Parts: sequence; C-alpha cells; structure tokens
Amino acid sequence: MLEDSPMPEWDALPQDMADLQREVQRLLGRCLLRLQQYERLLKAIVAHHELAGPAHSIEGIRDARVQDAAIKTLGTLIGKLLDTYVVVDGTEREILGDDAPADVISFGFRMNIQMTPEDYARTRDGLKELVDLRNGLVHHFIERYDLWQADGCIAAKKHLLGCYTRIDGHHEQLRSWAEHMEQARQLAVSFMQSPVYHDLVVNGIAPDGRVDWRAAGCIGALREAQVDLVVEGWTSLDAAIDWIGARYPDQTPEKYGCRSWPQVTHESRRFELRYREEENRHVAWYRDRQK
Repeated sequence: MLEDSPMPEWDALPQDMADLQREVQRLLGRCLLRLQQYERLLKAIVAHHELAGPAHSIEGIRDARVQDAAIKTLGTLIGKLLDTYVVVDGTEREILGDDAPADVISFGFRMNIQMTPEDYARTRDGLKELVDLRNGLVHHFIERYDLWQADGCIAAKKHLLGCYTRIDGHHEQLRSWAEHMEQARQLAVSFMQSPVYHDLVVNGIAPDGRVDWRAAGCIGALREAQVDLVVEGWTSLDAAIDWIGARYPDQTPEKYGCRSWPQVTHESRRFELRYREEENRHVAWYRDRQK
C-alpha cells in the first residue's frame, strides 16, 4: 500500500508509470467534478421543490431553505429527496399542517415524482449506492489501489471508468427530474399571473366561485375603511362604501356573488350590522363581530 512503502521521486518514475498515474488522476478528477455537479443540482431540487408558510414570510422561508440545503452532505440531501420529492404513490403529506396560522393568508406548493413501491425501492437502493461510491472515492480510494504500481493504476483506471458511468447515469436521471420540476414551476408561474390566481389569493375566490371570506379582498377593504372612519366603535357603511369606491373600485359586492354591501356583511359573518334612524332614514353601521 502507498503508506507502507517508500514513494519514489516523480522524476524517477518510468514514463509509462507516470502516464498511468496522470490518467488515474484525470479520471478521478472527472468523477469528482461530476459528483459536484450532481450535488449542486440536488441542492437546487431539495431547496426549491416545495415551499409553504404565511404569505408575508414566504421569501425568508425560501432563502432559509436554500441556505439549509447548501450545508447538507450528499447523504442527507438524498434522504430529504426520498422523503418529499421522490415518493411512493399515495403517501403524500399535507403541505400546510394544522399549525398554520388562521389569521393570515398562507401559501404552499410541492412538486414531486410519484413511483410504485417497487420503483421507489430500486431508486432508493441506487441512490444509496451512489453515496457509498462517493464516500469510497473521497475517503478510501488510495487505500484500495497502490498507485505506485502499474497493476494498481490499471485496476484504479478500470474502477474509475465504471464509477463515472454510474455517476453520470445518476446525474442524467436527476437532470431529467429537474427539467420536469422546471416545467411544473413554469406552469405554476403562468397560473400565478392569471386572473384566476389573483382572485384566489387577493380576493379569496376559488376557481369554482366559492368565497373564502377570511381571505376576501372586500373584507380587508371594509376593515381598512373601519380604521379611518370609525366613530365610537362603529363605522357608517355608506361612508365605507364611498371610501372603498375611491381606493378599491374593483372591490364590489357583485364580485363575491352579493347584491349589496349589507349582504356582504351578512354572508361573511365577519361583522355586526345595525341600523340607526338618521334624518328619517335607516343608516347602516358596522363593526367587527365580537368573539
């Protein structure tokens, strides 16, 4: 072994032997570079294939995921990949758990590849083999091959050629997964730029027309008007309607399937509504419903 025998000076090596060593070095470097390419792509997939949390914190959550993936080892990254991105059919978990805050808009998405149990097991075993292969090259390569002997160099070359083939195969597989993820991401971006998405996130209106009053834009507008116009705990609905019309003209009862603003306050169950006699007419006043 290398550490058990004196190392001859480089210049004293026969030319054939020096050439063999250089070829081993080249092949080892090629394997390690391909592994680094694989790991870099893997970090991107692990960091970006899912994102969830309150809308106002989503950028910080994404940055934290990127930083977290950047310091993980290959084995840890593959564990995360197999836990959330490559999954068995029917084993998906909720992206937003029960602990998601109820008083703010939260957002979540996940892209993954679903496999049969048999395909998943084969993929898992193949990725475990890749981790073992990487560790062998990084930590144990010169323990296995005597690179000061021609036979050791020839055996090392053969091993490295086989290693590169396996590494490159895994890289191509991961690249195809990344391409599928990017296609899904582009579809998601296209959806986020659509009126349907705007209605869903800004107005709380689902594609089927149902209204999530907690997230409805008109409710937010009524509450903003309330802050500016409140008088002894109550706000004139007529004044609020004028205030909303000047600032948020797109926020109308009709957008939410209602005929009038009083119907909005009733359907949403977010406000109390009372009428007062003022100048011989009923005037509506509202306030947040007391819990």
